[in-house]
Amino acid sequence: MSIRASLALAAASVAVLAITGQVQGQTVLDGAYIKEHTKTQRVVPYPYIREADVMWYRRIWREIDVTEKMNHPLYYPTTPINDRRSLWDVIKNGLLVDGSITAYDPGVDGWRDEFQQQMLPSAVKEKLSRVEMKYVERLDGTGFDSIPQQLEVLSEDIKRYRIKEDWIFDKQRSTMDIRIIGLAPMKEKKGDAGDVRGHEVLFWLYFPELRYVLVNWDVFNRENDAERRSFDKVFWTRQFSSTIIKESNVYDRNIAEFKSGINGVLESEAIKQNLFEFEHDLWNF
Repeated sequence: MSIRASLALAAASVAVLAITGQVQGQTVLDGAYIKEHTKTQRVVPYPYIREADVMWYRRIWREIDVTEKMNHPLYYPTTPINDRRSLWDVIKNGLLVDGSITAYDPGVDGWRDEFQQQMLPSAVKEKLSRVEMKYVERLDGTGFDSIPQQLEVLSEDIKRYRIKEDWIFDKQRSTMDIRIIGLAPMKEKKGDAGDVRGHEVLFWLYFPELRYVLVNWDVFNRENDAERRSFDKVFWTRQFSSTIIKESNVYDRNIAEFKSGINGVLESEAIKQNLFEFEHDLWNF
């Protein structure tokens, strides 16, 4: 056998071994069983509500700070792993990869939440990934070079979410129904020195549509890895901490517009207490 033929045979053997190794790697199960419950879940529809049965109704806006301990399952992992993603990575995948979620323009101040103007996919991509020029000083000290830098909105950039929800007392079923209508991711706004200067609403998402994506992704359970809940169940069962920032009012203004600091916190807690007392008094005979 010639040297050339021997080399060809050796190369072919290496290629076969590499392919075999890839196939074997794909058949390895990372765990004792196949996790398919959440991946095959279907959205449970909301109970139907007739307008004639709505005895009381109030619209509330909240902000979720995912850096709070109770909300950590919504924030971590910041880098996707095999069986889990952060809430932001699930949303971004639904927007850019699956195309199953529609983003709505939040307006200049982020309060345009009526889902009236859809954002084009190109506009969404531009918000989530952009190219900026970075100036780097040359080693010889003769000046600066401009280098294009790809900037993407990552999980660690999304520290808050704004939600819009309706509190409805249905006299037909004698229940207080809480329906989340919209959810808006909020990106940190940073100065040149890296200091945080507030939060910017990226877009609004229609929550009944978003549920079809959230229902198929697990959220970490601190007590039992076998009892993983979907993002949809976390929101449905209210397993998150939040702060009320606005209540429907005649002036259509949020709390920050007329109270600040500790007074704003007290106003938020007063609204929360009023909701609790109203629901409690419904069953006080």
